[in-house]
Amino acid sequence: MDRVSWRTQVLKNHLTQAPSPETPSLSPTPCLNYSPPELAESTHFDTSEMRKLLDGHNLQERDWLYGLMIQSKLFNPRRLGGRVFVSPDYNQSMEQQREMTMKRIDYLLETGVFEGWLTGKTVEEELRKFALLEVAGMFDHSLAIKLGVQFFLWGGAIQFFGTERHHVKWLRDTENYVVKGCFAMTELGHGSNVRGIETVTTYDQRAREFIINTPWESAQKYWIGGAANHATHTVAFSQLNINGINQGVHAFIVQIRDADGNICPNIRIADCGHKIGLNGIDNGRIWFDNVRIPRENLLNSVADVSPDGEYLSAIKDRDQRFAAFLAPLTAGRVNIAVSAIYSAKIGLAIAIRYALSRRAFSIAPNQPEVLLLDYPSHQRRLLPLLAKTYAMSFSANHLKMIYMKRTPELNKTIHILSSAFKASFTWHNMRTLQECREACGGQGLKTENRVGHLKSEKDVQSTFEGDNNVLMQQISKTLFAEYLAAQKRKKPFNGLGLEHMNGPCSVIPQQLPSTVLRSGHFQVDAFHVRERDLLNCFAEEILQRQARGEMKEHALLSSYQLAEDLGQAFSERCVLENFLEVEENSPAGSLKDMLALLRSMYALTCMEEDASFLRYGYLSTENAAAVRKEVAILCSELRPHALALVSSFGIPDAFLSPIAFNWVDANSWSSVQH
Repeated sequence: MDRVSWRTQVLKNHLTQAPSPETPSLSPTPCLNYSPPELAESTHFDTSEMRKLLDGHNLQERDWLYGLMIQSKLFNPRRLGGRVFVSPDYNQSMEQQREMTMKRIDYLLETGVFEGWLTGKTVEEELRKFALLEVAGMFDHSLAIKLGVQFFLWGGAIQFFGTERHHVKWLRDTENYVVKGCFAMTELGHGSNVRGIETVTTYDQRAREFIINTPWESAQKYWIGGAANHATHTVAFSQLNINGINQGVHAFIVQIRDADGNICPNIRIADCGHKIGLNGIDNGRIWFDNVRIPRENLLNSVADVSPDGEYLSAIKDRDQRFAAFLAPLTAGRVNIAVSAIYSAKIGLAIAIRYALSRRAFSIAPNQPEVLLLDYPSHQRRLLPLLAKTYAMSFSANHLKMIYMKRTPELNKTIHILSSAFKASFTWHNMRTLQECREACGGQGLKTENRVGHLKSEKDVQSTFEGDNNVLMQQISKTLFAEYLAAQKRKKPFNGLGLEHMNGPCSVIPQQLPSTVLRSGHFQVDAFHVRERDLLNCFAEEILQRQARGEMKEHALLSSYQLAEDLGQAFSERCVLENFLEVEENSPAGSLKDMLALLRSMYALTCMEEDASFLRYGYLSTENAAAVRKEVAILCSELRPHALALVSSFGIPDAFLSPIAFNWVDANSWSSVQH
C-alpha cells in the first residue's frame, strides 16, 4: 500500500470508528528511545593522536584543569540525564555573575593554576599559561576575559612596556592577585584608532610627577574590564605632552582604588551596565581629574622622561615609537583567535552529537525516522564548518608557536597573522554557532544547551582588540606596502608567504575531475592565483587613483572592496598552507587520510563560498559547479567519521550539554521533579 492510500485508510477508520489492522498500535518509536551514537558509529583513526594535533601542547595540564573545575561546586555542576554538566548560571544577576567570576579566580589561584603566568621565563611556562586560559574560556568567556585582562593586558603591559623596576614591583603581586589590574586604552570617542585617544598627560618638573587628565567627555576611558568593581590599578594610555610638544601615546600606571576597595581621589568610575553577554565582567568607565602619579609610573621601555623633564627615546620617529608600543599587544589577538576556535568546537560537538541521536521524519511508511545527520542537507550545514574548524585549529597553533618564538624581525609577521586570524576565526565562530543553534532546533534556544548563549558571549570578539573589517583593511595595506617595496627594490617578495608572487602565475586546468580537485597542489595553486591577482588589482587600483591626484590614504579607503577580498584571500591561503604542513608531517595511515579529506573539504568550501573565484574568473562556471558537487561528495565521505572527529576535540562531556547525550532522560518528568 502506498503512503497516500495508507493515510486515506487511517483517516477513514478514524472517522468511522472502525478498527483497522493497517493502523499501527501505539508503541515507543525509535525517535523516542535515545541510543548512544557510539553504538552505531565506528572509529577509523586514532582520536587521541588527532587530539594531540588539535590541542598542540600541554594536554595533561588541560585535563588537570578540566578536573579541578568539574569537581568544584563553584563551577555550578548540575546532573541531567545521568551526567554532570558544568556551566555558569546565567539566571544570576549581573552583580552575582561578577562575584562568582572572582570566586572562581580565587579558587584557581589557591590551586596553583596561575603559577608562573607572569614570573615564568620559559616558553614551556608560557605555553602552559595559554593552555590553561583556553580551558578556562571553554567553561566561561567572562572568566577567560577577566584572566586575560589581569595577565595579558595589565600584566603584559608591565612586562613589555615596563622595565626592571616595574617588573620587580608589580609582576609577582599581579600573579598572586595582591594587585588587580585593568587596561585603560579604549575611550568613548576612540576605539580602533588608538593614535587618536584624547586623554592628556603632562609633567610637573618641580614635583617630579605626571598629571593625567580627562579633558572632555569623549576622552573618558570606556569598556575597561575590571574597572567597575575589582581593579585596584590600571595601565592608562594617554597622549604625553612635554614642554608643549605632543610626543604621542604612552602608558602609565595609575592607582584607582585603595586596598579596601575605595575609589582614589580625583578618580571617577561608572559602570558600563548590562550587556548582551560577558556579564561576569565588570566593564567600567574612568575619568581622571588631574591625577598625580610618580614619574616612575611611566612604563619606559620605549621612551622615558628624565627628572628634569627631558623626553628620552632611542626611537626618534613617532610612527615607529607608536608601532613599538602596539607590537606587544598582539597576544590579545592571538588569544581571541584561539578562543574562537575552541568555542566553535563546543558548538559543533554538541550539534553533531545531537544530530547522531535525534531523528526526524521517515521516508517510507512504518520505517524508523531518519537521523538528522543522515540527511545530506544536514551534513552540508555542519561538516564543512567542522573541516574549517580543524583547519583553523592548526593555524591557531602555528600562530601561538611563532608568537612564543617572537623576535623583532617577526613582529610584522605576528601582527599581520594575528590580525588575519583574529578576524577570520571570530567571524567563522559566529557563523558556526548560528548554524549549530539552528541545527539543534528548539533545543538550541535553551541556555543549558550552551550553543545559543555562546553566541551572545562571543559576539564581542568581532570588535574588541580591533574591528574585524578594519583589521582586514590593515592586512591589505601591509600587503600593498610589500608590493611597493618589491617593485622599488626590484627584488623578490620575501616574507608573509608571498614568495609565490616571484615565479610564473599558476594555471587552473580547464577540466577539474575529483582527483584534481582533491590535490593539495591544485588547491594551493588556486589560492595563489586568487591572492596574486587580487594583490596586483588592489595595487593597480590604488596607483591609478594616486595618478589621478588622490591622496594615498584616500585611495586605500576607496579600494575597500578589493582590500577585504585580498585580506580574506591572504588569511585562507595561510590556513591552507599550515594545514598542508600538519598533513605532510603526519605518518602514512588512516589519520593522514582523514586529514586529507578535511583539507580538501576546507579548500573546496573556501573556493565555493568566495565569490572572488567566479567574480574575477579564476574558475569557470562549469568548474565552480564541479567544486560544489565535490563538496557534497566530501560531506557523504566525512559523515561516517563525524563522531570520531568531534570526539578528537578532547572536550570533557561535562563541558558539553544535555542534548549532546541522553536528551530524552534530561527532559523527562523525573528530571523536573529532581
